Amino acid sequence: MTKKIETALVHDGRNPTRSYGFVNPKLVRGSTVLYPDMATKLETGRHILEPVDIYGLCGNETHFALESMIARIEGGTHCQVVGSGLAAITVPLLAYLNAGDHILVPDSVYGPTRTFCERVLRRYGVSTSYYDPMVDEAAARAMFQPNTRVLFTESPGSHTFEVQDIPMLARVAHAAGAKVFLDNTWGLHHFQPFTHGVDVSIQALTKYAGGHSDIILGAVSVNTDEDWHWLRLGALELGSYASPDDCWLALRGLRTLHVRLKAQEAAGLRVAHWFAARPEVARVLHPALPGCPGHAFFKRDFSGACGLFGVVFQPAYSAEAVVAMIDGLKLFGIGASWGGYESLVLPTTGTIKRTEGTGNFEGKMARFQIGLENVDDLIEDLEQGLAALRAA
Repeated sequence: MTKKIETALVHDGRNPTRSYGFVNPKLVRGSTVLYPDMATKLETGRHILEPVDIYGLCGNETHFALESMIARIEGGTHCQVVGSGLAAITVPLLAYLNAGDHILVPDSVYGPTRTFCERVLRRYGVSTSYYDPMVDEAAARAMFQPNTRVLFTESPGSHTFEVQDIPMLARVAHAAGAKVFLDNTWGLHHFQPFTHGVDVSIQALTKYAGGHSDIILGAVSVNTDEDWHWLRLGALELGSYASPDDCWLALRGLRTLHVRLKAQEAAGLRVAHWFAARPEVARVLHPALPGCPGHAFFKRDFSGACGLFGVVFQPAYSAEAVVAMIDGLKLFGIGASWGGYESLVLPTTGTIKRTEGTGNFEGKMARFQIGLENVDDLIEDLEQGLAALRAA
């Protein structure tokens, strides 16, 4: 039978051959694998692309269970877990790119991705060009160079939430002979990357997959044997590894992902609509709301949203006033991550690097992550936060 995502999250990643036993798969830690004889060792080593016990660095059944679940969520065939969300970005880039190659990156990209391109990739002879995330097809075709190997996408964009036209970008990139990478952390299971032309999909499992703000973990999924060959061997050559303890916690977090995400989507939308009706707010950058760039693409390509969005305040309010509002909040932690059970807030004005003139909005901005608290309590807290904004 073909399982719906709610059912798959409960049943996948468990041993289906056991007729009884504990519900959760066991946590396996280990480095050395012992073989009964040399013939077995040599034969096992030939299966490096498969989920078999070879050496601790190659993963064990805890890693393999999580990888099978993430591949299922993403709609791919293979997945490689790595030690962080940033590693999920850097490992495939290093695996695919060579000296002399060129990469295209949206101007709205996650800051550490830009830093990696400008510092590490540049040192190794890979050049980077940044493009407007809302580029149209004609302009997209013009930005490819003969040596462009990868088109990197992030949809929605970091902090400013531009939703990209991924099917169009994938079509143009493939025509130019380039691979399409997508940071799909916000989309999670609401955006199916491989049905929209993506070759390599990236997830920070630190966020909603873990769900409890207690792990650092990443995953990279692909949908062809060719891409799996590049990714798997690249990860091993770079010595990339994920803690089995974090993998086990991610497996546990995934069991409740659907209900958590559904609750946080609903809460996030309610708070976003509340912000949109406030006179202090110029616009809300939530992909599900019309004021967000690429809203039409969201409606076309996504099956839902998460609880992370941005707020642009009216031009009359200074950056200092936004900080006063944030400092006045009681239920919103000031933290850089998101996807956990708790609500968070960060000012984003002055923290975003853009080089192509994008991401300019009417006023100062802040990013909100809506957790699992009572929404009425959150809105009451935001009411007094906006009072501090006005007073400042």
